[in-house]
Amino acid sequence: MTAPVSMTPQGDAMHALARELWPIHRSITGAGVRQTLAILKGQLPGLTIHEVPSGTQVFDWTVPEEWVIRGARLIGPDGEVVVDLEDSNLHVVGYSTGVDGEFTLEELQPHLHSIPEQPDAIPFITSYYHRTWGFCLPDRVRAELKPGTYRAVIDADHVPGSLTYGELILPGETDDEIFLSTYVCHPSLANNELSGPVVATALAQWLTALPHRHYTYRIAFTPESIGAITYASRNLERLKERVIAGFQLTCIGDDRAYTYLASRHGNTRIDRVAKRVLAGLPNVVHYSYLERGSDERTYSSAGVDLPFISIMRSRYGDYPEYHTSLDDLEHVVTPAGLQGGFDVVKACIETLEHEPVPVTAAYGEPQLGKRGLYHTMLNKNTSDEVMLRTNILAYADGTYAVSDMAELFGEDEATILAMVQELMDHDLIRMEHQSNRLQPGAVT
Repeated sequence: MTAPVSMTPQGDAMHALARELWPIHRSITGAGVRQTLAILKGQLPGLTIHEVPSGTQVFDWTVPEEWVIRGARLIGPDGEVVVDLEDSNLHVVGYSTGVDGEFTLEELQPHLHSIPEQPDAIPFITSYYHRTWGFCLPDRVRAELKPGTYRAVIDADHVPGSLTYGELILPGETDDEIFLSTYVCHPSLANNELSGPVVATALAQWLTALPHRHYTYRIAFTPESIGAITYASRNLERLKERVIAGFQLTCIGDDRAYTYLASRHGNTRIDRVAKRVLAGLPNVVHYSYLERGSDERTYSSAGVDLPFISIMRSRYGDYPEYHTSLDDLEHVVTPAGLQGGFDVVKACIETLEHEPVPVTAAYGEPQLGKRGLYHTMLNKNTSDEVMLRTNILAYADGTYAVSDMAELFGEDEATILAMVQELMDHDLIRMEHQSNRLQPGAVT
């Protein structure tokens, strides 16, 4: 009997890659990031790895020292092991300082973190820029701790090193770029961490295999926040000059919802494309940039100001397992969920690649009368026709596709396409995609 064909071929492959990456102890710097990027480079041979030394100034921030964590244990009064980093890489507060000492339970409590509302969950806690130490554990374990003396051991150092990120550039026929960003800095969290890089990797493999790319593609795998700040500071001029659309890929692997988080301006070309692609899907939640929370903060910020959106499944903070050990590959992230995330971003990219985008070839409003496109004796129909021509010319700035214009003007695409072709015939408009030369009345 022939084995059944999977309905989620990319989803299965992404889920397998996530399982391979799952055990690695990642943080914003260090060996875990390098190990993760080495595995991704095995999937994407063109991926280049960059190191930025500790102490480097990046905008208003400084690249921190590298965190080296070798092990950690909390041992109870009777010699029992209460917490062991070997059991979960969430058990230690991220970036903890080293400690080796004895503490009463009362002294220890400020260094313990749990979630009473989720008694079986280990929380994900970090302290990147405030030096302290701590353990994370299920609240049901914390509630059963006996009075007495505990030994806390965290074998960790902060040393001069570097911040590591990966970058893949896929050239197209134009230097204009579509930017895919994701992060590689969380430990064993499925939706909040691993869904982003595995979907980005699958999209990069799909883009690499395309026989033709109109746009150039930039795919960056960075630590969240400080990594995006570092990347933007090192590539700012190029990004501002070339990026026409950007995606932040995070929390894109469960199968509960689809989420769109708008760019800072909220009405860029990629905003409009994403809203159209998502319009036919169930359980779509929309957020404005005021509700941002990941690296779109950097890429859409004033001064950088890239047209950047986030497409997610369940948004960070909106699903109960967020930032806990319950965010796993068995109950939260599924092959079908990953496939759905991949498919939506792929559909947006295909739309950007193929939809015609008119660009005016004239400065100011051109003289339509000498071209027979303006009438001196106007009735209502001819007046509407002339106004539509001038509206098309007014919005033909390279950021409004034909579909955008149709939606904005309240017209069908066939009418807009026919009129765009007419204006092209008079050399008043050119198409961004020269290979997509329209025929009169053509519909894409």
